[in-house]
Amino acid sequence: MEFLVRTENRLPNDTADEVRDRLRKGERKRAMELRDAGILKRLWRVPGRNATLGLYEAEDPAALHDALTSLPMWVWMDVTVEALATHPQEEQ
Repeated sequence: MEFLVRTENRLPNDTADEVRDRLRKGERKRAMELRDAGILKRLWRVPGRNATLGLYEAEDPAALHDALTSLPMWVWMDVTVEALATHPQEEQ
């Protein structure tokens, strides 16, 4: 199942630089693991915001939830998920 995932990072502005750097490195590492596992298909940055759009593929919504909650910055993310279905035009 494919999902369009919109995230906005709400990490507090007063977070210490060393904590912010550690979280960013951990986030990048985990995203690469999800990519290697075939769960994270594409990732786009939203210019002008601390936000991303991601195309994920997971067995079901519960598996997607597990993948998203494994991200180090999960607790500071606003997340919107849209399940995607194949358009009939694409089935040709």
